[in-house]
Amino acid sequence: MPLSIVTALVRNLITVPAAVLRSRVAKDAEVLALRHENAVLRRQIARVRYEPADRIWLAVLSRLIPRERWRQVFAVTPTTLLAWHRRFVARKWTHPQRSRPGRPSTAPTIKQLILRLAKENHAWGHRRIQGELARLGYSIAPSTVWEILRAAGIDPAPQRSGPPWREFLTAQAHGILAADFLHLDTISLKRLYALVFIEHDTRRIHLAGVTAHPTAQWTVQQARNLAMALDRRMDSLRFLLRDRDSR
Repeated sequence: MPLSIVTALVRNLITVPAAVLRSRVAKDAEVLALRHENAVLRRQIARVRYEPADRIWLAVLSRLIPRERWRQVFAVTPTTLLAWHRRFVARKWTHPQRSRPGRPSTAPTIKQLILRLAKENHAWGHRRIQGELARLGYSIAPSTVWEILRAAGIDPAPQRSGPPWREFLTAQAHGILAADFLHLDTISLKRLYALVFIEHDTRRIHLAGVTAHPTAQWTVQQARNLAMALDRRMDSLRFLLRDRDSR
């Protein structure tokens, strides 16, 4: 497949110098003929199937033609080109799946034991429950225990006897700031990371910065820059929500 794509691209690139050397009148006439032929083919064919080499060639040519001329030249829209790029990125990051993808499911008896320990011991968190299970000979990750408790609607200790998580977020929305990384892939499959902060009360998003190598030092500096930009707004922020990422 890669060899066929390279061969098609080389064959198309060889025709470019020949087109440049032709006279302007000849080129204009050829363009008009090709456009008419393209219009005729569109009326006859319901759906065109493009090979990977065709898609790459159209993507390259799209950079040379003004956007307002696409409808007259291309049979695909900019949205289609972006969809091709997303599928290309997805194939790069999709790994061969096993017969049963994902982790093996937790036994029902262990789930029942986790829920029982949580209900009978309100002060125990998911890590304490995981430790007690390890003493009993059950090897299970703390994150799995947390997922089982969350799916059952059991709040983290010691808040099980207090207000639920949703009620707490609603009451403290004006003082909560959430932070996380978003990632995007360029046309060359280079992954970039964007650090964003979201004010929970107003849903306002602050883009702190974009980098290809998000280190802890870089993240801290972007957070400092945001704090300086918010100025007095920082006085009302009391809580920062984040994941367990080391950065």
